[in-house]
Parts: sequence; C-alpha cells; structure tokens
Amino acid sequence: MTSSGGSPATTPIGSRAEAEGYVAMVCFKHGPPRLYGVELEWTVHHADDPHRPLDAGRLSEALGVHAPATLVRGSPQLPLSRGALVTVEPGGQVEISGPASDSIPQLIDDTAADAAELTALLLDADLVPGDYGLDPFRTPRRILTVPRYAAMEHAFRRLGPHGPRMMCSTAGLQICLDAGETDQTALRWRALHDLGPALVGLFANSRRRAGADTGWASARTEATFGTCAPFTEPPPLDTDPAAAWARTAMEAPVLCMRRGDTWDAPTGLTFGAWADGQLPGDRPTYDDLDYHLSTLFPPVRPRGYLEVRYLDAQPGDGWIAPTLLLTALMSAPIDQVLAAAEPAAGRWFPAAREGLNDTLVLRAARDVVALGTEVMDRTGADPEHIAAVVTRLQRVVDNTHGRRAS
Repeated sequence: MTSSGGSPATTPIGSRAEAEGYVAMVCFKHGPPRLYGVELEWTVHHADDPHRPLDAGRLSEALGVHAPATLVRGSPQLPLSRGALVTVEPGGQVEISGPASDSIPQLIDDTAADAAELTALLLDADLVPGDYGLDPFRTPRRILTVPRYAAMEHAFRRLGPHGPRMMCSTAGLQICLDAGETDQTALRWRALHDLGPALVGLFANSRRRAGADTGWASARTEATFGTCAPFTEPPPLDTDPAAAWARTAMEAPVLCMRRGDTWDAPTGLTFGAWADGQLPGDRPTYDDLDYHLSTLFPPVRPRGYLEVRYLDAQPGDGWIAPTLLLTALMSAPIDQVLAAAEPAAGRWFPAAREGLNDTLVLRAARDVVALGTEVMDRTGADPEHIAAVVTRLQRVVDNTHGRRAS
C-alpha cells in the first residue's frame, strides 16, 4: 500500500486535509460492477448447553490449522477447501470470508461448502454455530486477548453497554458489491442505504439477549448503532459519498494506537486531530490510517468495494436468500430500486425495533421483494435456489399475522 502521493505506508501524514484526501481517493474504486462477495459470521455454542461460556482453548482445538493468529499465536491460518479464511471475533464468533467471485452460483457453491466444512470442524469439538444475529443465551465476554480488542473494549465501555455487545455477542451477514462506474457510485451508495430498513426488517432475527426479550426485532442493529454513535449509524446521504466518508473517518475517534503492548488511544482523540499534530512527536502514518478505517463500523462500509453490514446472521443456508435478493436488486435499474425502497428509506430504528410490524417497513419490504424476485434470474443462480428463495421471501411478506396491513 502506498499513500496518495506514492509515499510508503510508513510515511507520516502531514495534515488532516492530506489524510482526508487519501480516504476520499481510495474508498470507492470505480468500474463496471462485476465482483461479488459474502462473509458469514456465527456465534459459537457448546452443543450440549448453549448457555455455557465458550473458551479460547476449545475453539482453537476445533479450528486447528484454520485458526487465525489472533486466537492461536503462530497459526498458519490455512484456508478452508474452497478458499475461505476463518477469522474469530472478540467473543469467539467465527467468520468465513472467501475470495470475491464474478459468478453468483460459484460464490454460493463455494461459500456453502466452506460453511459446511467449518460446521463439521466445530461439531468434532462438540460445538455448534448459532442461528441468530445476537447471542440469545450469554452476556458479552471477550475471549481474545490481542491488543486491538483490548483497546476497542476499553474505548467502547466508556460509551455504554452496546460496544461490548457488538464486539462479543453479535453475528452478521456481510454482502460485498462493486462500487460501480463513477456516475453510478453515488446512486448505488444511496440505494444500498435506502434498502437497509426494508432488509433489516425482512431478515431481523435477534430479539433475545442473555435470555431476555429486548423488545427489538433486531437487537443486533440496536447494539451496532449504539456502539459509537453517530459513527456506527447511517450517514447523511445528501452529499458526495467519498467526501462525506472521508470527513467521517477524520471525525471518528481513534480506537487503537499501535504503540507498544497497549494500544489504548487518548480519550477524545480523533484521527483528524492526530493528523494535524495534536500529539507532539507522534504523527500517524498511512498504515495507521488504513488501520483506523478498519475500526469503523457503519451499516455500509466503503473499502474500494461496498461492504453491506446491516443484516443479521441467518440460520443454516438462510444467508442465500438475502444474498440473492440484494445482488438481484442491485442489477435492476437504480430508479426502480429507489422507488421500491422509498417508503421505509431512513427508517432504520423503526425497522430494527418493529421489524415488519412497522407499516412503512412492511410496505417497502413487499415492494423490494416484488422487484427482487422479478429480476432474480439475472443473478444466474440455480433455478432451484431461486425458487426456494422466492417462496421464502413471499411467505415472509405475505404473512400479515400480527402485522398492520399496508
């Protein structure tokens, strides 16, 4: 990685403006939409008692040579058979992330195979993946001891209870899409955000936390948005997305300063202030800036491509439905997508609290499903997968028991 001026990653950044310009330049890579990716995450439980705390030793035994170095120092972290790497989140959640693909059918086949392989590894150690976007059984407990997560936990605890929950108890489904051509990026960015409330409502499954009903359809979304507001909440959409994201990155607090054994950052230090010299004798490098970007958790994160982060993890092969729906929608004319999503656009908190019991969220969900199923064959997915997904989605939006009609 090099800086915007071609300098090495270890070159100190001269100012906030310089850092902001770099972020705006790298956050969206333009070109015809071609590649797709998916990342699956699960909480992990003992098969005989999902309430029992997980320990690092049992998880490292299960993952073996696939364990990341954050769990087992010096581990080779070998990929699974179809190429996905296994990573572990602070509370022991496991995640698989495979290579991007230009074929949705291949992406589904490879991801399903690697998910099955990971499940088998866990079962051999009497562990099972969870079925929900939030651990419904246990309170948050960090099992990884690396400096990154210690510093993040230290910072988040000062802000309230949601940060530790997000770090240690949540599990999400992430879908990755290309940013698109220059003249389409802003519209694709808006579409992914406008779709968010309808999709959150459609796939919300994380109502329970530590054995209690939270009153939220997606308490995972509640925890994520509450972790470090406003930086973990949806951004304003009425400006240039690259410039807006760059400003957000500068104004967000620094969570990790990789200096020595303890990475705690000074309270209240933003990256922009650090770049402008607030810490005499210690200016951040471009490598520090890239690392800072990895500690920001908005609902859609620009990483050159667009990483959709607002979906609850789904049980079993349930991840296929949101993956096909979202990729199908983003192949449709953007004006049609925006029109379908419009009734619930911006209604993130009603969607997270009420799910499809919110009238406008339900209306948008029905319109989004109608459009997505109409164009789903554009994904090239197996007709059997498409038929199963269409049946599932229509059953969800047509089931109005306990819901207000649109």
